[in-house]
Amino acid sequence: MKTRGTSGKHLGKPPYGYQLDPQDKDHWIPDEDAAPVVKRIFDLAIAGAGPSRIARILEADGVLTTKALYAQRKGKPMPERPYHWVEQSVAGILERMEYTGCVCNFKTYSKSYKLKKRIPNAPENMFILPGTQEAIITQEQWDRVQELRQHKRRMTKAERQGLFSGLVVCADCGSKLHFATCKNFDGKQDHYVCAKYKSGRGTCSAHYIREDVLRDVVLERIRAVTEYIRADVEGFQEGWLMCRREEQEKSIREDKRRLEKAKKRLADIDKLITRIYEDMVLGNLSQERYQKMLEGYEAEQAALNNEVIGLEDWVATREEMEDNVDQFLALMEKYVDIPELTTTIVNEFIKQIIVYAPDKSSGKRTQKVKIVFNFLEEVEVPEISEPVITQTTYGRRKTA
Repeated sequence: MKTRGTSGKHLGKPPYGYQLDPQDKDHWIPDEDAAPVVKRIFDLAIAGAGPSRIARILEADGVLTTKALYAQRKGKPMPERPYHWVEQSVAGILERMEYTGCVCNFKTYSKSYKLKKRIPNAPENMFILPGTQEAIITQEQWDRVQELRQHKRRMTKAERQGLFSGLVVCADCGSKLHFATCKNFDGKQDHYVCAKYKSGRGTCSAHYIREDVLRDVVLERIRAVTEYIRADVEGFQEGWLMCRREEQEKSIREDKRRLEKAKKRLADIDKLITRIYEDMVLGNLSQERYQKMLEGYEAEQAALNNEVIGLEDWVATREEMEDNVDQFLALMEKYVDIPELTTTIVNEFIKQIIVYAPDKSSGKRTQKVKIVFNFLEEVEVPEISEPVITQTTYGRRKTA
């Protein structure tokens, strides 16, 4: 099982969205009925919808559940509620890495073959190999959804949701800024406030900022960065590829060192096995002790052989992979003109918004806002290297 799992083949059945290739039982192909639903679920998640809300949307649109779809195909009786999606099913789909086109084996383990309980494995102990089947979603989409799911957004009692909820953080304490509104607000009073402020009784100041201020600032910054990149697409590509290439080459070098270390240890184990055998023959080592040591060396040898196979395949695959920024440039083309912000646009562009405490020393309320973009962490863009500053004087807002 370990050898098969590190050979690049899937250990389990294809999830909802994929089916077995009729020509190759070890290969998955997209399911023409289910794959569009999976893509839609991820699109809805990026648009700010949580698993529960996505489930309600799918049910309202009459989308067959996984069980109902398979029952329909096999001619079996349909479930009592064929369109009743549950939150757990949607969450499970959003967590499956295989939709990016990779193999992901050994996601769980057992402490003993005698125990049935499976324990989630750490990512570093899984075997992940990209590019093994056609992807339904991009790696960037999957990564973004995982980030968004760590910052759950809840609808307020006024049945309104902050456009930037989960993304706004306090520059001083690092806490989230909560979205505050009520039914009597007309939208201009909607604001964000530090979670540790607690009406002046907490450990941090309010860091108060109105949502309409953030809308203007974020929209201006997104327009500025897209214009900057469009002005010199080739220069941006070169900078991006250089950063990615350096990072990838560093990772490959580290894996090659691990590979050489594993091969050296395998050679050492062969020598050790020969040595303990000679000691046993000469009477310097008992039969029982020899057998116990041999089993230990052979177990380590098997594990190292699997590691070598996995590392060799993974290094070879990455060395053949071409750097690609098509996904990012497609995002630029997708949003050529942005008249107003939507949740999808915000989630695709913005990773974090850092709000600083206001400064009133000049007689005016001046507040810094730093915007961290999803795709620009590795590429320096001079125009957005400094935090944005918002100024408010006598109830009016100015953005510099």
